[in-house]
Amino acid sequence: MNASFAADALVKLQDKSVLVIGDVMLDRFIDGSVSRISPEAPVPVLEKSRETEMPGGAANVATNLASLGCDVRLVAVTGADTRAPDCRAARRQYGH
Repeated sequence: MNASFAADALVKLQDKSVLVIGDVMLDRFIDGSVSRISPEAPVPVLEKSRETEMPGGAANVATNLASLGCDVRLVAVTGADTRAPDCRAARRQYGH
């Protein structure tokens, strides 16, 4: 794939209506630095500096398509667990 093919494909995506159906989840990223190795087990101990949550799975696909200019509809089911509201809030934050 060359650059002009990719650019042409991106232009063709704009203003297209897309239906995304699938599993949604909440991707969680924890950034930090290793402060030491735990004496109980040989694993690093992380000093957390930042935590980020964003849409994952089909919600990530829908978010990416929307950022490319598509009119996206996402069909998915979320659970009734304690993180479901966070998942819905992350989708709204990123445009769904």
